[in-house]
Amino acid sequence: MNKTDIIKNISKILSTAEDDIEKYVEIFQDKIVVIKYGGHAMGDKKLAHTFAEDITILQKLGIKPVIIHGGGPQIGSMLDKLKIESSFVDGLRITNEETVKIVEMVLSGSINKDIVNKIHTAGGLAIGLSGKDAKIILADKLSDKFKDPTSNIEKFLDIGFVGKPIKIDPSIINLVSNNLMIPIIAPVGFGINGETYNINADTAAGAIASSLKAERILLLTDVEGVLDHEKKLISNISVLKAESMINEKIITGGMIPKIKTCLETVESGVKAAVIIDGRSPHAILREIFTKSGSGTMIENNFGK
Repeated sequence: MNKTDIIKNISKILSTAEDDIEKYVEIFQDKIVVIKYGGHAMGDKKLAHTFAEDITILQKLGIKPVIIHGGGPQIGSMLDKLKIESSFVDGLRITNEETVKIVEMVLSGSINKDIVNKIHTAGGLAIGLSGKDAKIILADKLSDKFKDPTSNIEKFLDIGFVGKPIKIDPSIINLVSNNLMIPIIAPVGFGINGETYNINADTAAGAIASSLKAERILLLTDVEGVLDHEKKLISNISVLKAESMINEKIITGGMIPKIKTCLETVESGVKAAVIIDGRSPHAILREIFTKSGSGTMIENNFGK
């Protein structure tokens, strides 16, 4: 399928004029778009197939998608099968030495290669990587205050081999992208003493997007986007507005770390960060190729 046919196909999918789509193709030509892939979008077979097709479309139009994926439910399922107990603190899996081996096996193995295979089936060309490959993600142990699940008091808790990126080497990502392949990256990092760290996929995606100076980062979630106090979707907000919404407790719960990731990436030079409902088919195409977009976009120069 040539470029003209692909644009016609997108036009039918999105009910958008071909001329408008061509304008966005030009804007994003040779630009990096980092996409965090997880949640319902990854667990639903039909949505997973659509995701692979959409990513392949981006690559064939000369856009450079970089995928960082999660895999919490699959990790949990494997731990259950192996009868290994697992618990969470503030949404982060407590990861001991035994657990981190399973995490790496599932993320870097079955999940990563399944995504690669789906993209190949859709007609694209992808390569699976983990943050340990070519020293992509140097990580350190996450040391922060968490709510003690027994007392609900904030204190410093040891949650094991859960890491935060401290340095990203994007060399291999650029090499893969520049050779017309799609990097699929599992959020597993390495420590300075050879440790393996489980890293939150949103956090890893943000750090990688910042290092690549990406045109955009898209976080696929299981919600529509950021909602106002009347529970209506907000299409665009500035960095300052997003910060005030957290302080005013309009943005709460699990949305806070996602917004903070968006803020950090935008402030580091990424042009825009978007929280997208991964449950909506072709949400990625709608975000890239239409004026209205999809979900909530956060950017420095909006709404000031």
